[in-house]
Amino acid sequence: MAGPTTAERGTRKPNGPSSAGRLRKGPAPRRPRLPAPRLLLSLVAAVVLAGGGLWVLYGSSWVRAERVEVSGTGVLTPREVEDAAGVPLGTPLVSVDLDGIESRLRDRLARIESVEAERSWPHGIVLRVTERKPVLLMRKGARFVEVDAKGVRFATVDKAPKAVPLVEMAANESPSTRRFGGQRLLKGAALVVSQLPARVAADLRSVQVISYDSLTLKLTRGREVMWGNSEDGEVKARTLTALMKAAPRAGRFDVSAPTAPAASAS
Repeated sequence: MAGPTTAERGTRKPNGPSSAGRLRKGPAPRRPRLPAPRLLLSLVAAVVLAGGGLWVLYGSSWVRAERVEVSGTGVLTPREVEDAAGVPLGTPLVSVDLDGIESRLRDRLARIESVEAERSWPHGIVLRVTERKPVLLMRKGARFVEVDAKGVRFATVDKAPKAVPLVEMAANESPSTRRFGGQRLLKGAALVVSQLPARVAADLRSVQVISYDSLTLKLTRGREVMWGNSEDGEVKARTLTALMKAAPRAGRFDVSAPTAPAASAS
């Protein structure tokens, strides 16, 4: 029996899948999903809130610098501090340069030892001031220069504050002045005063600076304390306290070598 002709073979469907049919079709491309209406609303609300917040901080009159509050003053007045601070009233509170205010105050008012500037929402700037306290006075003609515990000369006053001792810089021509400088000697004297026991500090009338290694404390009732240099101040203070208890009638005390203290009548 004759087989199928060439034409018949061309029209006959193959029993198995064709090569084209064997190729698998990939997944249909996904259409991009649009955000859900709720998400769109949330995004719009966030943008509106952010814009509104910026407007409130920078564009509105609700949070602008309108007043300055000053605390911690003693000799200075709040008005002096406010004027020196130069707070730009009427500007947005958020844009006020707090570091700049603090820097101006330290530069313009030497009596200020430290200052902290803060915002007080919605309309205030708060300035917390710490003033320098004098521990020594230097004569300047008929006036007095105040010196703090760090040896900083920060103010000249007409009247000497009560209970602040004088410092006598008698080392002007000494080798110590040429070697260390007068400021370092003054700083050493201020350090000594700040380390004195309260009982001795209350009786202190002046500090005589003869050289770096020779500081003399002059107390009430003509008493003197040979302190030496400004080193080992805490040890010398404890030694002096014990020496005064042991020799209450003495007029001269020597703690320049605290391991070998001495007391005498004069």
